[in-house]
Amino acid sequence: MLDRLIISFDRALRTLAAEPRSMRAVPGAQQPEAVLDDSQRQHVAGLMRINHVGEICAQALYQGQALTARTQHSRAVLEHAADEETEHLAWTLQRIRELGGRPSLLNPLWYGGALAIGVGAGLAGDRWSLGFLAETEKQVEAHLNSHLGKVPRDDLRSREILEQMRSDEIAHAEMAQELGGAALPGPVQEAMRLASRVMTTVAYRV
Repeated sequence: MLDRLIISFDRALRTLAAEPRSMRAVPGAQQPEAVLDDSQRQHVAGLMRINHVGEICAQALYQGQALTARTQHSRAVLEHAADEETEHLAWTLQRIRELGGRPSLLNPLWYGGALAIGVGAGLAGDRWSLGFLAETEKQVEAHLNSHLGKVPRDDLRSREILEQMRSDEIAHAEMAQELGGAALPGPVQEAMRLASRVMTTVAYRV
């Protein structure tokens, strides 16, 4: 357990302070930069900041769940999902910078809150923890669909990042369900949606 705590602490430091790296090529990197006015650039940067915060939270959630997972297999699944989310961190951060924006100033707060939620989900048992993962990814997919409808059509750099992220999130949700993730009760799903609305509203601006 001590080893897992040390590894988790290292992951937290890397998530919040280190430069995230991607093993895959950044989606859309080969596309020309779209011609956007200041308002459009700020808007897309705000949307990407929301997605970056979402990936910060995903790292913390999966870390908390992995810490309290009952089986090695479930822990490995959660750690694999976290590794792919690290790539999303790199992609969204790069795009925020290209647009002249900045990450959320509240990232440590987002991380701490998500970590606590992840620990709680893991303590409920692997079946519920995997169900929580699946529901989280479904809600992220919905956000990405919404953002794809808000990003200018000629901003192919942003759109390709969002599309690849959506594809990865769908795969994570399907994997969690196939491994026996339980469907969460309706009130829990609604509470997650409410927390997500608060996060997206604040992260767009701060």
